[in-house]
Amino acid sequence: MIRKIFLGPYQLYTWLVFAPLLFLGTAFWGTATVILAVTIGPRLASRIGGVSWSRLIGYTAPIFVSVMGRENIEKKQSYVIVSNHQSQFDIPLLYGWLGVDFKWVMKQELRKVPALGVACEKVGHIFIDRSNKFKALESIKKAKKNITDGVSVIFFPEGTRSRTGELGAFKMGAFRMALDLDLPILPVTIIGTGKVLPSRSVCMFPGRVKMIIHPPIDTSGLKGSDIRSLMNKTREIIASAQDAPSA
Repeated sequence: MIRKIFLGPYQLYTWLVFAPLLFLGTAFWGTATVILAVTIGPRLASRIGGVSWSRLIGYTAPIFVSVMGRENIEKKQSYVIVSNHQSQFDIPLLYGWLGVDFKWVMKQELRKVPALGVACEKVGHIFIDRSNKFKALESIKKAKKNITDGVSVIFFPEGTRSRTGELGAFKMGAFRMALDLDLPILPVTIIGTGKVLPSRSVCMFPGRVKMIIHPPIDTSGLKGSDIRSLMNKTREIIASAQDAPSA
């Protein structure tokens, strides 16, 4: 009932306040990140620009974030981070509140977004051409050398946002990379972003979201034949928190 009452007025706020701030904030922090990447280095630029941009989005939406399991992150350890994907808000949530220096695997089209695309390229995010499997594999191979010394890589293994909020089938790319690089999997469950901004919708509404960081899954000693069981185990962990009743 509360959502129905405030949905109309909030959409005015979305278009008159939030959208202009999003545009200006993206332009400012995108440009600032490019400058910082050139002057002080891509790693620090990514943390300053990415976190600031993400928190601007979160605070002005607003979303109210709670994070569980941060103690499961070892600061100097690199991970292959695997998360469910409910909404476009998953991106600023992870960037702004996860507290890990990571690289996104992003579709090539995002490279064309003004300010944001150049900033992402300068800090080392991984653009892949999904229409060309060979080029996509080459991009990932080139990026692997940067996933070290506490720098992680993040995947949405469902490949796209869930329309229903239910966890979709996983693709194998993240798990192949984890075995190739001998890195642990860090499962992350996101809850609530689908209600803030549903998939395939521009109709936002503020809300509470939760991010649960699970204990890492060790991949040492695993082989290519173990990928499917590793994938299933990770999916079960993410789903178990997503399906758990609220406290």
